[in-house]
Order: sequence, then structure tokens, then C-alpha cells
Amino acid sequence: MPALIFDCDGVLADTERDGHLPAFNEAFAEFRLDLHWDVPTYAEKVKIGGGKERIASDLPPRADTDEVVRGVHKRKTELFLDRVRDGLLPGRPGIHRLIAEALQAGWTVAVASTSAEASVRGVLEHAVGAALAARCHVYAGDIVAAKKPAPDIYLLVLRDLGLDPRECIVVEDSGIGLQAALAAGLTTVITVSTFTAEDDFAGAALVVDHLGEPGQPSIVISGPADLADGFVTLSHLESLLPSTQQEEPR
Repeated sequence: MPALIFDCDGVLADTERDGHLPAFNEAFAEFRLDLHWDVPTYAEKVKIGGGKERIASDLPPRADTDEVVRGVHKRKTELFLDRVRDGLLPGRPGIHRLIAEALQAGWTVAVASTSAEASVRGVLEHAVGAALAARCHVYAGDIVAAKKPAPDIYLLVLRDLGLDPRECIVVEDSGIGLQAALAAGLTTVITVSTFTAEDDFAGAALVVDHLGEPGQPSIVISGPADLADGFVTLSHLESLLPSTQQEEPR
């Protein structure tokens, strides 16, 4: 049975500009750090996998750097979750539909993200509801030492759940996420998000603006354009898997 593995930020919800960015800046202010990221600056920061790593990239060396990074990141996560609970970060088109259909069909569904586990679970529950979220496997935060674009988190998901890479579809939104998934040997679909439209998506099986809904069609940016229903379906995803591809005659 196939597996569907989602990134969180930019995939389950478009969380960066209206979620993580203001939460980072509020946390910086509370900790009296001389640091404030504007939108262009943050567009570069999202290329760094992991929130603590983003914070550390802009802090001058000091004896308590690690402690400060952990404190700021913890507070930033709390502020971010406030925004999730306030309904400011709705699930992206097609997320609830596809996760519900995949679980109903017996597919394994997982989320693999470099964000803090509390943030990932909060976004997932808000996007699909607590009942469906409870049936999804979540791998997040510092569960692996090397974060995306390293493939470690995807390799952990494969190993932990006993999955065949040829039976897995990953949904990502960024170039670094795509690199991680491809390095793990996984077929990858891209749903571009606010900060990733200019990323390099070479190697993706399909690139769309979002997964789509009835009445809210997907736009195919690259890859097979035969979205018969106008949006991405389980059968369409399954057709992208190498295990379903006919070997071309020599």
C-alpha cells in the first residue's frame, strides 16, 4: 500500500510569512535582541533548515549563544502556536481532502518537518482536525541531527515505518525539501508557497500551485498535466510512483 509523506510549513499551510516570521520578530523583541527580519531577509532565512539554525545564523558569537537560541526558539514556537489557534494559518487547498482519502484507502500518512514538533502537530490538527491528525505519523524538530536538505528525516521515516521508497510520495514546497526527498530516493510533488516560487524544482515529478479542490483547480507548473478532475487526486499521485511506471521498450 502506498505512503503519503507531507512536509509541514508551506505544504499543510502557508505558515512562513504570517506565522513564523512575526513570531520570530516578537520573540526577538521579548528577548531584547537587536534583530528584526523583514520579508526579503526572511526569504533568505527559509533556505536554512530549522528554526534554531535560522536564529543562530544571525546572532553574534557569545558565551550563552546556545542557551539564547533555545530560549528564543521556545518562545517563538509558543507565539506561532497562538497564531495557529487564532485561525490565521488555514490549511492549504487539497490537504484535508487528500489526507482523509489516503487514510480511508489504507495509505500510510506521515509528516516530516524540521520545525518544532509542537508547531507541526498544531498546524496538522488545525488543517485536518484532531481525529485525522491522530492517525498521521509525525516526525519533526531535532529528531535527526542533519536537517533538510540532508535526507536524514526521510530516511528515518522510511526505516521507522518500514516503507518501500518506490511506494512513497512526498509533498514538499521548497528546493531544500526537494533535495532531501530526492536524496532519499522518493518521488516528490511540489506545491509552491509564498517564499519558494523561484526555487529550483528540477527532479520533481509534478509541480503545482496547490493540490486543489473541486471548484478550486490546481495549476500545473511542470510535470504531467493530465489532472482529469482539475485537482490532484490519490490516483494521480499513485500514477507518479516508479512502481506503476511501465518500462519503456528498448
